[in-house]
Amino acid sequence: MENMSAYPQEISGENIPMVKFAKVRKAYGDLVVLDDLDLDVAAGEMVSIIGPSGSGKTTVLRMLMTLERINSGCIYVDGKPLTHMPANGALVPASERHLRKRRIDIGMCFQHFNLFPHMTALENCMEGPVQVLGLSKAEARDRTEELLEMVGMIAKMDQHPSRLSGGQQQRVAIARALAMRPKVMLFDEVTSALDPEVIGEVTNVIRQLVSEHNLTMLMVTHQMGFARDISDRVCFFYDGKIEEQGPPAELFGNPKKERTQQFLSAVKEAV
Repeated sequence: MENMSAYPQEISGENIPMVKFAKVRKAYGDLVVLDDLDLDVAAGEMVSIIGPSGSGKTTVLRMLMTLERINSGCIYVDGKPLTHMPANGALVPASERHLRKRRIDIGMCFQHFNLFPHMTALENCMEGPVQVLGLSKAEARDRTEELLEMVGMIAKMDQHPSRLSGGQQQRVAIARALAMRPKVMLFDEVTSALDPEVIGEVTNVIRQLVSEHNLTMLMVTHQMGFARDISDRVCFFYDGKIEEQGPPAELFGNPKKERTQQFLSAVKEAV
């Protein structure tokens, strides 16, 4: 078992990162997917993660969503350990109870919408606030209607997912995640399962989130133009590590590393 004494039980002081990966490693047998990852994301920052298939991009989000356990290192959210918990003056691997409690701070939208098919758009968004946060149905409905209005889906709130287009389902999924009032929002290739003509519906909602709400966001995307437009920082992943990172204008306009140049050149040719 890893000696956790090098990792603080809580991060304090000014400008605490909202998300911190400290030497995070994830491997499946001999296959190393994340290799001692160090990454800080500031409160309110929008970070896009790009890179070739198999570079560890989606694994970053899955670790943060606690869908999979890390092998070593520690992840913190808002200064407190997520993957571990304090016990007897030391950090130990988090219990399921600790993970459930901390997971409330994180919202995630997947490329497949994962809406409950037997529930309407309204019911899908109300379920979490009522069941997990303990809101009354009236409070949850008020919150949900406000969010469905924001994502342009209020007129469809009584429709079941089967009656909605892919773009409409994805917008409902975003409203559902936001209904939990997360501190961090994660987007995993949210436009890749959509037809080209409806991608704009979803990207416009994310643009609005970035410009009007002070949410911390991490987005894995293959849409380079979108990442360039809305990100504060772009991280290029290669072989389980951050090969290069920087402001979008710098990373896309003047990439320093050869692997970044090759990737961006290949993406450009594929468009």
